[in-house]
Amino acid sequence: MSKNFNQERLLQVLVAPQVSEKATYVADKHEQVVFIVTPCATKPEVKAAVELLFKVQVKSVQIANLKGKTKRFGRGLGRRSNIRKAFVCLKPGQEINFAEGVGV
Repeated sequence: MSKNFNQERLLQVLVAPQVSEKATYVADKHEQVVFIVTPCATKPEVKAAVELLFKVQVKSVQIANLKGKTKRFGRGLGRRSNIRKAFVCLKPGQEINFAEGVGV
């Protein structure tokens, strides 16, 4: 489904899968997979990247921007970086198994 997307760009869009209790719950209940993506990634790019890397069919993509927390280091203040998450909804019967690795 890659509509004129640069393949090198698609390989850089996905940073890492989000592995957490909430991500596992979302995966079981809504058949979604959570990825951390680059801050400038768009929904069509994320969809094309997941379909290219994992050879699955994507139904929809929702994206959430998470603001970085402000943290203290002694007397000084620091800030964690912002994160952009993509919730990828797969078509029925599709599954991504991270234990097997990437199918490229």
